[in-house]
Amino acid sequence: MSKRRTSNPTRRSRSQVLEVRVMSPRIAWLGFLSFAGKLAKLACLLAVTAGIGWGVWQGIQRAFYQNPDFRLQVIDLNSNPVIDEAGLAEAAGIDLTASLFDIDVKMVTAKLKALPAIADARAERHLPGTLMVRVMPRTPRAWIVCPEAGLSEGRRAGAMLVDQNGVAYPCPEMQLESAMKLPSVQLPPSEKNPVTAGRHLGHPELAHCFRLLDSAREADPEAEHWIESVKQVNEWSLLLVTRQGTAATFGLGDHERQIRSLRAAMDHSSQKGYSISTINLIPKRNIPITLRDEAAAPRAIPVPEPGPAEIREDRRARDLSTLLNRN
Repeated sequence: MSKRRTSNPTRRSRSQVLEVRVMSPRIAWLGFLSFAGKLAKLACLLAVTAGIGWGVWQGIQRAFYQNPDFRLQVIDLNSNPVIDEAGLAEAAGIDLTASLFDIDVKMVTAKLKALPAIADARAERHLPGTLMVRVMPRTPRAWIVCPEAGLSEGRRAGAMLVDQNGVAYPCPEMQLESAMKLPSVQLPPSEKNPVTAGRHLGHPELAHCFRLLDSAREADPEAEHWIESVKQVNEWSLLLVTRQGTAATFGLGDHERQIRSLRAAMDHSSQKGYSISTINLIPKRNIPITLRDEAAAPRAIPVPEPGPAEIREDRRARDLSTLLNRN
């Protein structure tokens, strides 16, 4: 047991001496040269790869980007009342002398979608030199008036329109002519629901006015030609003003019947040669009206004799009418 113990240190000593003799300066230098050679080969390989890549890139540049056949030649834009080719190039920042491959179609699409008057857009490259753009313009439904928010009444380019989905946007110059005939909707100021271009209007008053306009257009497709403005005056009534200056009071519901009564009164006044100043359409019977340029008592549209149930309903309507007149 003692001999085995004393033999271990001797073996370790011989191993250390052998390791020192093997790790001579010459061998270390040869190892360094081998590593440097491998490193040089790797550098050459990377240089060759970079050279090939550069050559391919230059070939692509000359074949596509610098090729005059692929320069932007045509902007294929669908017909619309919001933007033309020159306005599109300006809004999207398109260089008209650039190659078609230099145009970022995703960026063009995003910039067009950001325009308040455009609901949707799409841009595509069509080789060799056509940029195809399709836009979906907003369809205006009415003008928005809110004097307290700086939106004064006036049909002009830049004034605020609202589309059929309730989104507000400034009127483009190209859309002004077709939007001139639209009625205006007056909204109260609201910190909770500000009128912001490109944003949906959350005013409940707008929804009430839209329902009245819808009923008018269902009864008469040309209603927008004789309706000047609509606004909600209190919690239970709306005021519609015609282009002839007649102020008609509506409830928040039962618009179909009230529109029929208004049209009957307007037809009757036209036939008889008098002008209606105000008319309250909330009552179903004996609708009160006042005439323009006359200091006469309110007149009423002739109606059939009511039954007992209709008399009771008429009394309730009269009470509501009295309250409206007091306000």
